Amino acid sequence: MLTIRFQRTGRKNNPAFRIVVLEKQRSPKAGNPLQVLGSYNPKTKHTVIDAERVKHWISKGAQLSGTVNNLFITNKIIEGKKVNVLGKKTPIKKDEPAVEAKVEVVAPETPTETAVVEEAPAS
Repeated sequence: MLTIRFQRTGRKNNPAFRIVVLEKQRSPKAGNPLQVLGSYNPKTKHTVIDAERVKHWISKGAQLSGTVNNLFITNKIIEGKKVNVLGKKTPIKKDEPAVEAKVEVVAPETPTETAVVEEAPAS
């Protein structure tokens, strides 16, 4: 399966990206994409995209990564809704008070005092 995604170039703390067509299983760092479709610099927001080739590869069945999809929609190369690239955070569960099992508290039986009658010794 083909995919259109970013291939990072540039130096440390100064990213720049190529927009490339690759096999989905191949790493973008492999260095040999099928075709370079353009470039994107996120710091300067400078974008160069070959829109005709992008539409060609999409018609051939190439899938878009989420970020590339959003970039193409922003630049009006394709139409549609943007994809939420960042997953939803799971809500923090509040500590619910544990439902205590109803335990009947049995009061300890107090020993009743019994009157002990001493028998007089028979004499």
